Amino acid sequence: MSSSPTRPLVMGLPPLAAALLLASNPATALELQPQVVTANPLGSAQLAAPSTTLQGDDLTLAQKGSLGETLNNQPGVSSSWFGPGASRPIIRGLDGDRIRLLRNGVGALDASSLSYDHAVPLDPVNVERIEIVRGPAALLYGGNAIGGVVNTFDNRIPTEAIDGIHGAGELRYGGADTTRSAAGRLEAGDGRFALHLDANSRAFNDLRIPGDAHSSKVGSEDDEGGKHRLGNSDGRQDGGAVGGSYIWDDGYAGLSYSNYNANYGSPAEEDVRLRMQQDHYAFASEIRNLQGPFSSIKLNAGYTDYEHREIEGGEVGTIFKNKGYEARVEARHQPIGPLEGVIGMQLNRSEFSALGEEAFVPQTDTDSAALFVLEQWQASDRLALSLGGRLEHTRVDPDAAGNERFEADRGASFTAGSLSSGAVYRLTPVWSLAATLGYTERAPTFYELYANGAHVATGTFEVGDASLSKEKAVSSDLALRFDNGVHKGSVGVFYSHFSDYIGLLGSGRTLDEDGEESADGIPEFLYSGVRARFAGIEAQDHWRLAENAYGKFALELSGDYTRAKNLDTGEDLPRIAPLRLGSGLLWEREQWQARLDVHHASSQHRKPDNETSTDGYTTLGASVGYRFDVGDSQWLAFVKGENLTDQTVRYASSILRDIAPAPGRSVELGLRTTF
Repeated sequence: MSSSPTRPLVMGLPPLAAALLLASNPATALELQPQVVTANPLGSAQLAAPSTTLQGDDLTLAQKGSLGETLNNQPGVSSSWFGPGASRPIIRGLDGDRIRLLRNGVGALDASSLSYDHAVPLDPVNVERIEIVRGPAALLYGGNAIGGVVNTFDNRIPTEAIDGIHGAGELRYGGADTTRSAAGRLEAGDGRFALHLDANSRAFNDLRIPGDAHSSKVGSEDDEGGKHRLGNSDGRQDGGAVGGSYIWDDGYAGLSYSNYNANYGSPAEEDVRLRMQQDHYAFASEIRNLQGPFSSIKLNAGYTDYEHREIEGGEVGTIFKNKGYEARVEARHQPIGPLEGVIGMQLNRSEFSALGEEAFVPQTDTDSAALFVLEQWQASDRLALSLGGRLEHTRVDPDAAGNERFEADRGASFTAGSLSSGAVYRLTPVWSLAATLGYTERAPTFYELYANGAHVATGTFEVGDASLSKEKAVSSDLALRFDNGVHKGSVGVFYSHFSDYIGLLGSGRTLDEDGEESADGIPEFLYSGVRARFAGIEAQDHWRLAENAYGKFALELSGDYTRAKNLDTGEDLPRIAPLRLGSGLLWEREQWQARLDVHHASSQHRKPDNETSTDGYTTLGASVGYRFDVGDSQWLAFVKGENLTDQTVRYASSILRDIAPAPGRSVELGLRTTF
């Protein structure tokens, strides 16, 4: 299979139709061996980096209104949960600017890493495939991938020839927030020119929850909307895109435009709503089978114009804007002896501004440029090695714009380097070992450097440190993988040591809105560089139990655990997910499919002294699906239930864990079609 991320999975069909056909044909899907191009653009079948691909029926049943909730049960991935309107993925306890969110391999600017109430402007319904790389991917995607990468693929720029007209549609209703969702996609082409169109709309009510919104640790809530409903958690999302490309035997070139709009409430503030809009323009091209030093060249570029307004009591309080571009080029060189590899360059510019009384960061321009190289050597039939490096320069320029709180801020520049190595050794036809070792550096962001003010959404007074140095980490992974036809999975451990982990840590003081110490104020949190350690274990197994006249039976098992500690103080770091265990019993017979899921999370008492603990929970979920054909179209009708025993679930990884529990019992109906 080519390293092109959306190359057809079924011969003769475009990527959209192929992916949806696989979702409606389990026999075909069982033979699919997707390659994670996010982890390795060389398209290697065996990757040293731990990674996960989510697509087809698995993506359909996991899909929620936010990216964080969609990925919440994947190995090593938790959710920042700020209600149904905003949730960002956390990987191995690392969040914010340490997790790189990509679209088709490039970033789209937003403000989601700045604050937990800022949504990722993406509805997963538009996504055909999601690739997750756990652990440092800074080598290819920059210092802010020091914790991992989530890459979504939507085929808005078709990369393969399309003949005729193909499409898909989906309707959903239900869930704990009474979601009403509709989406459609259409692709057409004549073998050379290809066109892609998609649109979606989602609306949801205040979330239904078990009992009180407030936990016993902060006191019960008696006001309206605080019992059985999470007040001010309703909202809507709308989006769409148009794209097209010209395709020839040895490549493609195309453009796309997408728009996203959202309006949702903040569960932390009963009269605050966020109105968000993003316009994104993209260009992508690849030329293959070249002569000379390079065999192929791939270019991806995007320009984003993002804005959201925080509205309190009907009045606009703060306006956040972020516009800029990202461009990257990868060139695959001809083999040099036993070495295959790519070299690349990446350019980024971000122009961020926060306007209004509650702006706690200055207007800031950030520019970066990077060079990277990745080489791979198939040393023997059993051993594959990889080695790479990246050099990145970042310049941060703040502008006080008349705000005296930021007048003293000065620009800063950083040069960050990363080195990474990996090895996969096949012990037997069933067992293999995969290991990685890397050193990564991340330049601090503008808010870590210059924040100075009350952050209303989180109820804290945040103070940056303009003297912060680069965040540095040495990280390693070791995994034992197995596949004997009956069992397929892995057991792995990871370890990261940060010499300058930039944490948002409580100072013990309380300040008023002007930054003066006050007993009635809000707690002060400082961005500080400390020594830190992250370590843990991840395991998963897909076990084919039986195949007989009653159908196909399989069992999926998974588990993950992360420990994170501030080595300077000896305290545990905040918002780390506890031990999590999951199991799923799967059944398929002719047109029918079903699964039963049990997820358990232990209590989390390993936290800083100024944070609250969370209780453990066990949830039960189930789904049933039925496939049928109408003419030349394929249909899938499904019903999905989650948290069927109506347990109170509070995520340790959420800053709102004590005032905004996860959804209660929910049942959702859905209908998909492809043609």
